[in-house]
Amino acid sequence: MFKQFIQNFADSRIYLITSLWLFLIFFLLVAIMLFRMNKRHVEYMSNLPLKDDEDADVVETAGIREGNY
Repeated sequence: MFKQFIQNFADSRIYLITSLWLFLIFFLLVAIMLFRMNKRHVEYMSNLPLKDDEDADVVETAGIREGNY
């Protein structure tokens, strides 16, 4: 069904190639953002669900304070 739908479009290759490029650009931008992220911030955010008031000293001694990452 999808193949018949695409074949009915004039110049359907342009739509397919454009959608592929948009996906690749989006994927590359997300990958670049992932590698450029601050590792301390990622660690801080990953520990938030597990953090209790008792664990606050451990986080502060690691050099990470709330709002200062």
